Amino acid sequence: MGSTWGVTPKESIEAECSRRGRREVVAGCVSILRGTVEDDALVRALGGPGADQVLGGRGGGRDGYWPRVWAARGLLHAWEDSAAAAIIAATTDDSWRVREMAARVVARHLVGDALAAVARLQGDEIPRVRSAADRAVYRLVQAGA
Repeated sequence: MGSTWGVTPKESIEAECSRRGRREVVAGCVSILRGTVEDDALVRALGGPGADQVLGGRGGGRDGYWPRVWAARGLLHAWEDSAAAAIIAATTDDSWRVREMAARVVARHLVGDALAAVARLQGDEIPRVRSAADRAVYRLVQAGA
């Protein structure tokens, strides 16, 4: 299924991995999750058509939550264990969208060190975060993580 820019986020992230290498994409996502938004091309690859508006200052701009949401989503599709600490830290982000995506990444990649972090999210005030956390905890326990 395509998006408004002709490719899905997964396809865009995979294409970016082909261009610059998975390790560099993962490192860029980690950097963005930690609050450093310097690579506009990566933000555009992660965020699609909305990225230009965010980079231009709308929607919170570079310091808003959208780049961190997109970076976490990038890790959903391009993962290396070196990103574990950043995705665990993202479970405490001020933005519920980042917390939800972090839990989804933990579930997808079975980040065992994140069990306590996602278990805490089961009590989050936002239902979507709780649901993603429930799934992550279930998958981690099933996998014996």
